[in-house]
Amino acid sequence: MEIEQAIQDSIVIRQQLLEDKDFINNIKKIAAVCAESLRKGGRIHFCGNGGSAADAQHLAAELSGRFTKDRKPLNAEALHTNASYLTAVANDYGFENVYSRMLEATGKPDDVLFALSTSGNSRNVLNAIGHAKRNGIFVAGLTGYNGGDMAGRCDVLFTVPSNNVARIQETHIMIGHIICELIENEMFQ
Repeated sequence: MEIEQAIQDSIVIRQQLLEDKDFINNIKKIAAVCAESLRKGGRIHFCGNGGSAADAQHLAAELSGRFTKDRKPLNAEALHTNASYLTAVANDYGFENVYSRMLEATGKPDDVLFALSTSGNSRNVLNAIGHAKRNGIFVAGLTGYNGGDMAGRCDVLFTVPSNNVARIQETHIMIGHIICELIENEMFQ
């Protein structure tokens, strides 16, 4: 792929999202939900596979470490960061249960789950969404294409209008960074 085309494709996606008022309102909504959860002592959970796992960990670190402000740490964690847990549960219960089982251990009502899957069809992510919904955890999904099986299962779903995995993941990070900045601004004025 030509460099210019990759950049142009990214611009087109971002322009579409910029013009989507529902998308903008959902960004504001999820940031407010996260801030309220954190104020109540809640936790922000993240999960995904492959590049989406890296993005999940990245965004959790922006909240639990720092992002744009020097402030107190926020309670955020990616569900896959304990390799011993991940391999044991995958071995004993199946990889499709690694996130739902960790969410069962650490999640509580009024927490928030960010579920990342470029296809929207990752079984372990879908199982985490199912557990979250049954247990009062607000779910924000980030996906691409047409939302896959995540469509209709999340409280808020950010569907990147693309079928290019790289462009979807780039946009997920943009969405996550905006949400992190809004959370910081709301909580630490």
